[in-house]
Amino acid sequence: MPRLAVAFFCSGFAALLCQIVWQRMLGIFAGSDTISAALVVGAFLAGLGLGSILGAKLADRLSPFHALLGFALAEAGVAGFALVSKLFLYDLLATGLAGVVDSPAAIFALCFAGLVLPTTLMGASLPLLARAVATSLDTVAERIGSLYGLNTLGAGLGALLGGWVLVGHLGFVGALALAAGLDVLAAGLALTLLPGLSRIAPSPPARVATAEAEPFGSLRLWCLLVFLSGYIIVALEIVWVRLMGQVGQYHAYLFPTVLGIFLLADGAGIAVASRMVRRMRDPRPAFFLTQAGGFALGAALILLLVWALPHWPINQYVSADMQRLRDGGLVTTVLLTLAVVGPPSFLIGMTFPFVQRAVQQDLASVGARVGWVQLANILGNAAGSILTGLVTFHLIGTAGTLRLLAALSLLLMLGWLWRTGRGRPSWARRPELALAAACGVALVALPGNAALWSRLHAEQPGQRIAWSEDRSGIAFFRDDNGGDSPPREGPHGPFFIQGFSQGRIPFLPIHQFLGAVGPLLHPDPKAVLCIGIGSGGTPWAAGVSEATQSVRAIELVGPVLTAHAEIAARYPASPIAEMVGNPRWALEYGDGRRALARGEQLYDVIQADAILPEGSHSGLLYSAEFLQQVRARLAPGGLYVQWGPSRRVVATFAAVFPHSLLLMPGSVLIGSDSPIPYDPARLARRFAQPEVVAHLARGNRDFGDYAGLFAEPALAWEPGSPRPPVLLTDVFPRDEFYLNNGVRYTHALRRPEDLLEEE
Repeated sequence: MPRLAVAFFCSGFAALLCQIVWQRMLGIFAGSDTISAALVVGAFLAGLGLGSILGAKLADRLSPFHALLGFALAEAGVAGFALVSKLFLYDLLATGLAGVVDSPAAIFALCFAGLVLPTTLMGASLPLLARAVATSLDTVAERIGSLYGLNTLGAGLGALLGGWVLVGHLGFVGALALAAGLDVLAAGLALTLLPGLSRIAPSPPARVATAEAEPFGSLRLWCLLVFLSGYIIVALEIVWVRLMGQVGQYHAYLFPTVLGIFLLADGAGIAVASRMVRRMRDPRPAFFLTQAGGFALGAALILLLVWALPHWPINQYVSADMQRLRDGGLVTTVLLTLAVVGPPSFLIGMTFPFVQRAVQQDLASVGARVGWVQLANILGNAAGSILTGLVTFHLIGTAGTLRLLAALSLLLMLGWLWRTGRGRPSWARRPELALAAACGVALVALPGNAALWSRLHAEQPGQRIAWSEDRSGIAFFRDDNGGDSPPREGPHGPFFIQGFSQGRIPFLPIHQFLGAVGPLLHPDPKAVLCIGIGSGGTPWAAGVSEATQSVRAIELVGPVLTAHAEIAARYPASPIAEMVGNPRWALEYGDGRRALARGEQLYDVIQADAILPEGSHSGLLYSAEFLQQVRARLAPGGLYVQWGPSRRVVATFAAVFPHSLLLMPGSVLIGSDSPIPYDPARLARRFAQPEVVAHLARGNRDFGDYAGLFAEPALAWEPGSPRPPVLLTDVFPRDEFYLNNGVRYTHALRRPEDLLEEE
C-alpha cells in the first residue's frame, strides 16, 4: 500500500499537469469562448468516462497481478502521450487546422480524438488498481478510498504547483515532460510489487438475493446519487471560479488556486472518511449529511463573503477599484479562496468512501463497481461543468445557479428523509432535518444576480448601472451620474470586464490613441478590425478617419455588448449610442483570434484593445503565433497597432514584423510588412485637425494632448536591424505567469539594442 499510495499520488499530480496544458493547447484550436472551452472539457471527460467503462468491464476478469500490470501500462501510456502530445494537440490541431474546422461537432470530435487515448487510460486506472488491492471486504472500501484520496491530493498539489510554479518556469512542453516522468515513476513503483501478487483471477460473483447482495441500496441507485453529487460539486466549483475571479481579478493563477484548493480539500475529506468506513454499520446517513452539509456550508460562506467584501479589513486589499494582482490583494484573494472553497469541498469529498462502503459487497465485482460509480461521478461532473457553463449561467446567472444547486441539495435530503421516515425515531433525524432546512434557507436567502454583482462592483446608493452576465462572463458599468456628484451630460464611471476596471467612460486617452493612430497614419484606411471592444474607446477612435468605411470590432465577453446597448439607450447622444446604431461600426461577440484564422478578408488597419499582460489568457494576444496571424490578414501596406506594455511584448513584436515602431512615452507598437509612413510632425498635425479633435473630444472632452503620447523619439526596427529574441509564444506565455517571470515594463526603454539581450 505505501508504494501504491506514492504511485497513485504521482499519477494524480501528473494528470492535473497534463490537463492544464492540454486544455490550453486545445483552447487555441477550439477558441477561447466558453462554448469552445465546454467542448474541450466535454471531450476530456468523455475519454475518462470511456476509460471507466472499459475498466469496469475488464478489471474483474483479471488477477491482481494482471490488474496491477494493466495499471502500470496505463501510466506508461499516459507518459508516452504526454511527451508527444504537442505534435498533435498544438502543431497539428492548434496550428495546422486553425480556422479550417468551424462546426462544434467537428471541433468536439477532433478534441476527443486528441485526448481519447490518454484520458481512457486515466479513467481505467482506478478500477484496475482497485482490483489489485481488493483482498478483503472489511478493508476494500478503506483501501480504495485511501488511494483515491491520495490521488486527489496529488491532483490538487499538481494544480497548485503546476499553476503557480511549474508551468510558469518550464512552459507547457517542459511541464508535460515532468508529468511524463511522474507517470513513469508511478508505473515503475507498481511494477516492483508484481512478484508478490497472485496470478489467479477471482471467481465469478455468487448470485444471491438482492437484499443480501445490496443491503444499502442498488448500484443503480448509488450511481444516480453519485451523479447528482458530482453535478453539484463541479457546478459549485465553477461558481467559485466566477465569484473569486471577480474578487481577485482573473489571472493565470486564479483557476489553479480554486481548483487546487478544491482538490486538496476534497482529497483530505476522502482520506479522513476512509478511516471511518470500516467501523460504519450504515454509510447512508453519513453520505447525505456530508453532501447536504457541504453545500449548505458553501452557500453560507458565499453569503458571508458577499457581505464582508465592502468592509474593513478586506476592502483595504480587494476593493473593486483596486488592482489585486500582487502583494496584499493577491494574498487576500488566496486566503478568501481557501476560506470559501476549502471547508465545503472537504465535507463533500467525504462522500466517496461512504459510497464505496455502500456498494462494495462482493470481492469478485470490486473493479466493476468502482468503474460504474466512477463513471457516474464523471458524468455528473461533465453535466455540472457543461450545463452550468453553457446553460444555467446563460439563462439564470450565478445567483440562479446557486439557487438551483440549493434546490437539488434540498431534494436529495427530502428524498432520504422520506425513505427513512418510518424506520427511525424523530430525534435521530434531527441532523438531516436541520440540513434540509439550511438548504431551504439558502434557496431563499441567496441574493439575486443584480444585487450580487452590484455589491461585488462596489455600487453606491444612487448610482446607476448597466450590466450583464452570460456564459462568457460579466460586464458592469458603474455610472456616477445619479450619485453624490452633479450629473454630467454623458456616462461617467469605470467599466468592468471580468473584474478588471481597465476601461472608463469617458474613454481613457490611451484607448483612444490606440484606435486613432493607425487610421491617421495609413493613407487610405478603408477597413479596420479591432480585437476587443472593452469600454468602447478603441473602436470609437478607430472611426476617426473619413476614409474608413467599416470598423469591425470583436469582443470575447458577450455581456460587454449588452452593457453598451443599455448605455446607448440611456444616453442616445453618446459615442456608444452612435457605435451601436451606426452601420459603419459592426460590434460582434466572438473570439478575435479565431476570427483571424477563419476569415479571408484583408484589413488596412488591425488593432488590439489594451489588455494587461498579467491578465488570464493575455498570452494568446501577445504571442508570436498570434502576431503571425495578424500579418496574414493585413492588406498590402496595412498596419497593426497594439499596446506594448512589457519588454517581452516589444521584443516579440519586433521579431515578427519586419517594420516595427514603438511610440514613446505611450508604449504603442505599430508593425507592418511595408515601410511605415511615420512622420511625428505630420501625425501631430493630423491629431490637431478640427474633425479629429471633435471626434476624439466626443469620447473624452477633458483630454487633447495626443501628440504628447508620441513626443519622445520612437524606437524603430527595419529589415536590416538586429532582431530581438521571440520571448512570448503560445506554449510559453511568460508575462502571463508574471510571478514566475517578472514583467519589465517599457517606460524606461530608450534604445532598440536594449532588447537584444533580454533573457
